[in-house]
Amino acid sequence: MKKMNRRDFIKAATITAAGLSAACSTTKKQQPALSQQGNSVIGLIAPKMDVVRVGFIGVGQRGYGHVKRMSHIEGAEIVALCDTHTEVLNRSAKYLTDKGVKAPTLYSDGEYAYRKMLNRDDIDIVIISTPWKWHAPMAIESMESGKHAFVEVPLATTVEEMWDIVNTAERTQKNCMMMENVNYGRDELMVLNMVRQGIFGELLHGEAAYIHELRWQMKEIDHKTGSWRTAWHAKRNGNLYPTHGLGPVSQYMNINRGDRFDYLTSMSSPALGRAAYAKREFAPNHKRNSLNYINGDMSTTLIKTVLGRTIMVQHDTTTPRPYSRHNLIQGTNGVFAGFPNRIALEEGGSGNFHKWDYEMASWYEKYDHPLWRKMGEQAERNGGHGGMDFLMFWRMIYCLRNGEPLDQDVYDGAAWSVISPLSDISLKNRAQSVDIPDFTRGAWQTAKPLGVVGA
Repeated sequence: MKKMNRRDFIKAATITAAGLSAACSTTKKQQPALSQQGNSVIGLIAPKMDVVRVGFIGVGQRGYGHVKRMSHIEGAEIVALCDTHTEVLNRSAKYLTDKGVKAPTLYSDGEYAYRKMLNRDDIDIVIISTPWKWHAPMAIESMESGKHAFVEVPLATTVEEMWDIVNTAERTQKNCMMMENVNYGRDELMVLNMVRQGIFGELLHGEAAYIHELRWQMKEIDHKTGSWRTAWHAKRNGNLYPTHGLGPVSQYMNINRGDRFDYLTSMSSPALGRAAYAKREFAPNHKRNSLNYINGDMSTTLIKTVLGRTIMVQHDTTTPRPYSRHNLIQGTNGVFAGFPNRIALEEGGSGNFHKWDYEMASWYEKYDHPLWRKMGEQAERNGGHGGMDFLMFWRMIYCLRNGEPLDQDVYDGAAWSVISPLSDISLKNRAQSVDIPDFTRGAWQTAKPLGVVGA
């Protein structure tokens, strides 16, 4: 290497600093300077509804299950179904009529058929279970049409879309809840109850993951999830799907209700698995072999909160390994970790925090969440990831019928989902930290934490 004199060194340092400044400038442009168009919707209570009239957009794999579970909930009336695929549309309609339920009106005339459904004035809420790119426009148009929007995860795919959804919710004063079903799992509810009772002491750190080998979805070409989700592995690096693990940890830590995400940094492993799988499973000229898979097989993001806590979030739907959502919460008195469930406490429990307690029966007996004690048997009977899906829908309808605020609001959905586009930005800038927008515009400082509802 040519010897660098002092003048050359200063010049090079100046150029480097300017480049870093520009990069940092790019990462800090995540929160547009938008004036609030309406009031905050934290704790929003909609007028009580004797019967909640429901319309569905998207009734394929996920949506079909939602239709079945909603049909078992008292006080919910399924009015209309919409899907571009007539086969799954008719399947859902048949399920309802076979149960003796009044036949819903069906909409299937093209990609924008849902707009005809939204023109109706006899629908109160809309359940959106469509490919990710449709979540934001459908949620916004649902609220604009005077309906509450309930959206599958993630809430949206870009920072701008999330701000558009938040602004629309505030302006229309309509609920927009991202349906994070994992928050209604038995284990997650129990841990929330334990956190609220101070079992783990002051919270310090959380870990959340979505580890789920899904390469087989690449064989879904024309329909089903893999037909559109595979392309995201060639479109974005970083965490494609952060909310399943992050939702429960965020509720433990009172994110948006006393604390909030401050900034993140992200790294990814090489992206090797999808290309190797495509080469092995498809013909050389197949379109799965024409994609440039850029999403790292393992994505790891670290989040810092305003109160100084840390959260590790991971995503891996490619490597061969057992399923895990790695639900971990660490406090000053001990820790809970999932997959498999285990607890270690300094005070309480076995009294030996050097060894895990894997026996959960006594913990369930003492700390099962009131919602699970009340509805767990019915939830397990009606299914959906061990009952969490049914319990989520039951709770949604209960809140709307009884004039109670929902357990998750638009700010939660935006905060948990925005990790995806921001992790990509961090990766493109050598893991530089990226500010996370405050979608509550400061209201997190006075918002009340989610209580142990149903007690």
